Amino acid sequence: MKNLLTSGLFKGLFTGLLLGVSALALAKLPPLSDEAKAKAAEAAAKAAWAGKVDAYQLCQSQDKAAASYYKTAKAAGKDVKPPLPTPACADPGAFVYTPPEAPKPIEAAGAHSPAATATSPPSGKQPDAVVNPANKS
Repeated sequence: MKNLLTSGLFKGLFTGLLLGVSALALAKLPPLSDEAKAKAAEAAAKAAWAGKVDAYQLCQSQDKAAASYYKTAKAAGKDVKPPLPTPACADPGAFVYTPPEAPKPIEAAGAHSPAATATSPPSGKQPDAVVNPANKS
């Protein structure tokens, strides 16, 4: 009798199972609702703000470490070069999220505005030769 792991039946079932799982993984998800999109945008804004806060705190700690180094080096009588000028640490402030404005509908954007009112009739009694004289060259 053959070993169960090397039998063709087991291999076939295992391959079918893998194909079924991969088909489920590739299934299309429904589109996000407007609420979910708004929450995702707010989460992205909060994550960006958190990154700025982290950069600010890192900048402050680096400034503190550099000041400590120069202080101890000066106290020890070591000859140190002056520090390179760097930009000041920028405090990002408190997190404030303002959602983007919704796009205006086409009608509110002025795309379907009515034509201007005519001030004169579209045609007159003058002949075309008077209005558009021919070039005599």
